[in-house]
Amino acid sequence: MITLIDYGVGNINAFVNVYKRVDVPVKIAKTKEDLIEAKKLILPGVGHFDHAMTQLNNSGMRDTLDKMVLVDKIPVIGICVGMQMMANSSDEGTMEGLKWIDASVRKFDESKINQVTRLPHMGWNDVKPVKEIPLFNGLEKDAIFYFLHTYYFECNNPKDIMAVTEYGGEFASAANHENKYGIQFHPEKSHSYGETLLHNFAKL
Repeated sequence: MITLIDYGVGNINAFVNVYKRVDVPVKIAKTKEDLIEAKKLILPGVGHFDHAMTQLNNSGMRDTLDKMVLVDKIPVIGICVGMQMMANSSDEGTMEGLKWIDASVRKFDESKINQVTRLPHMGWNDVKPVKEIPLFNGLEKDAIFYFLHTYYFECNNPKDIMAVTEYGGEFASAANHENKYGIQFHPEKSHSYGETLLHNFAKL
């Protein structure tokens, strides 16, 4: 059973539709009671870092999620801003992050980007796994994913980097520490590649 954390930020229905296609049961959690017996968690997110953190903190689920992730070690994957929320802090705002992965969120240096339209990093790009993780099974070659972001995830421990992408230099487009996973791209918008990744997460 996949549990989607619905705190008012993120396209929940897109994930529901993906899991329906691969015949994986999914549940939506809007309260801490909805989180009971969750086996795997998805934390989506779009928009501004501080707004997303405020929404989650006000949802009534924050303390329960911290316990599930940090104490009970339930697998969780953060997506886009959901990944950035797992860090300690973000250059985009002033609030503390969840601190689930030792990382900071930084803004891309536009001077290093060759594209005419530099920010946001938008569209399809390669994701290169740098270590063997079941999340990328079947995606080691030729997989591309859809991105839309201006800030990137900077791991303080290089061992937490799971995959990298090139945009004015390499950045961590996926990270992993113990039961915690983060991906900067949008699997729900990445056609069959994203469907495979989300199905892999369900099988962890």
